[in-house]
Amino acid sequence: MKLKVGDFIIVRKWKASTHPSPRAKEVFPTQYGDTYHYGIDKYWKVVEIVDDQTVVIETRRGKRHRIETKDTRLRKAGFLDKLFHGKRFF
Repeated sequence: MKLKVGDFIIVRKWKASTHPSPRAKEVFPTQYGDTYHYGIDKYWKVVEIVDDQTVVIETRRGKRHRIETKDTRLRKAGFLDKLFHGKRFF
């Protein structure tokens, strides 16, 4: 995936709890049904390209993370993502 500085991306973070949040996607109960595994979409921005396979991304609150571009949880935000979820990027 080709990314450049300033691109908006969506990263799906996987979590587990007894009560999934309203924004939870792909909710699955655990084996005994005590907790749930689910994904939350995080809306971040590319701030630096380290090399062809690694980028530095920044959250809305300024935290920075390194992530590989091959990561299956990562996708580039499309037009509809920006239209419907634009406030979450800033």
